Formats: sequence, structure tokens, C-alpha cells
Amino acid sequence: MARKNLLAGLVESGDNDKQPSASNYPMRGASKNMIRSLDELAKQAEKFLEGEAVVDLDPDTIEGSFVSDRMEDVSEQFQELKQAIEERGQDTPILVRPHPSLSGRYQIVFGHRRARVARELGRKVKAVVKPLDDKTHVIAQGQENSARANLTFIERASFAKRLLDLGYDRAVIGSALAANAAAVSKMLSVTDRIPDQIIGRIGPAPSVGRERWVELSLLVGKSSNEDTVMELTAADGFAGLESDERFNALFSALNKVGKPVKKTVMVTQKTTWQPSDNAVSAQISNTGKAFMLSMRAKNASEFGRFLSDNLDRLYAEFVSAETGKGD
Repeated sequence: MARKNLLAGLVESGDNDKQPSASNYPMRGASKNMIRSLDELAKQAEKFLEGEAVVDLDPDTIEGSFVSDRMEDVSEQFQELKQAIEERGQDTPILVRPHPSLSGRYQIVFGHRRARVARELGRKVKAVVKPLDDKTHVIAQGQENSARANLTFIERASFAKRLLDLGYDRAVIGSALAANAAAVSKMLSVTDRIPDQIIGRIGPAPSVGRERWVELSLLVGKSSNEDTVMELTAADGFAGLESDERFNALFSALNKVGKPVKKTVMVTQKTTWQPSDNAVSAQISNTGKAFMLSMRAKNASEFGRFLSDNLDRLYAEFVSAETGKGD
């Protein structure tokens, strides 16, 4: 079959599982101490701009952040932003810091799209210049994007992976993304199973939410699917699809039965045992691959010691009995 036909029939109508904002991630117990509401995050991001002088900078003197948080950006939202700025001007300044190694140049902390609009329109970009260390830079960058909730799940997950690769711990990543430890772990599990190259070929997939990405990662993570993944994503026509369509094409090719990927659930058999004197109460759990025995009551400790002291003899009796069954 020619490569150009690999995509035939694979593009579906789309995924209605919209990208969850940061507030969709569970925030319970101790995680509430770390994860703040979106309003608080927005205020935190705005504090970087409060009371600071706004200057006009030449976009050509500005470089992007040292850790990217977006993929391709050809969305209608960007075009709407460009049109709004062209008609009304730039309402909110971007935040930059002096470039850590190049004199007279700056590095964007947040506001990449506004800087791009200014560059495309041939205008100066309104900016606040503030010295920040790398850690404060990535937290401010992540919090501003989390507050606006305009990154897709896979962009957030890829941002988390880049921060991890740069040596930041999960507490910093969670703070930057307004995500608790469980959410960060799920993001990183997806980027661990799906190679960066494949994520890049699929793109931001704005209509695809967290659980669908988790399902795809389980499929891509199978060694038996490796050749199919590489061949399909490199096929003629794949790059010409919209990002959501690219996701659906790959998912459909790998998930031929059309059912969500589920982890194998082991059936556990539970029984209890108690002698006539009620001096021991035993709970037994058997999954077929694991056998667990726990005991309570008056003689539990002594009887348990007796069993452990006689395991060699008991096992020998078991082997002898099993061998006898085959005779």
C-alpha cells in the first residue's frame, strides 16, 4: 500500500473532550496549600507588571523564553488577537528580562504571541523589563499561561517535561503549571511514552483533553506499534491535516477496536478462616499471581511464627502432594 493511502478513513469527526483548564485538576488535602485558584494565579502574574514602567521595545531585540510552552500557533485565536491589536493597540504589556548573556537584548518571560503580533505588524511592543532568575522566570511564565488557560494539555505536558529536563523539581513544575503532584505525574507519563518527535508531528491538538492523550500514550508505548506510529506520522498528507485530525488519525490507526485502552484489572479472591477456639482470625487474598495472609486475635503472633518456622517442611509437603497428583 502506498504511503499516501495510510490516512484513508482514519480522520474522524473530532474529539469533543475539550482541553481542561487548570481548575479541572483535583485539588484536595495538602495539594490545596500549593495549588492556588486561577484568579490568584492571574493576580500573581499581574504582580510582575504592577508599578513597573512600560517601555516600547523593538521586537527584533527580543528573544523567546529559554523554555518554550507552545507548539504551532496558527489558530483563529491568534488571528483574532492580531486583529484586535491592529485595531485597538496593545492593551497589556509583555514581561521580559534582560538577556542573561547578550547585552542590549531581552528574553520573553510571557507574552510571546503579543510580541509576534508586534513583529508581524511592524510595531514596537509594549513591555515591562524586570530582572528575574531562571526559576522565577519559568514560574512566572507558567503561571501566566495557567491563569489564561490557553495552553492545550499536550503543550502543558511538554512544558512540564522541558522543565524536568532542565533540572527543575516537580514542586517547581507544579507551581508553574498550577497542577498538583498527581496531575504533573500524569503529564510526564504521557511525554515519557510518546517521543518528542511524535508529539511535535501531532501538534497542540486543541480539542483533545488529558484522558485521550493518556489513552494514546498507552497505545504508542506498545513496542508492537512502533513501526506503525513512525510510518503513519511520516506519511504523505499527515502534516497537511489539522492538529486534531492528526491526533485522531493516529489514534484510530492504533486503536482499531475503537475501545478505550484500559489497564488489566486483576480479580482478587478474598476468604477468611477461623479455628473453633476463635483464637486466630485470618484474612486471605489471592489474585492468582499474589497470595496474602494476615492474622489477628489472641494466637495470631504465635501461630504466624509457627508457620514461618515450618515453611520449609510445609512447602516440601505441598510439592510432594502436587507430584502425587500427577501419578
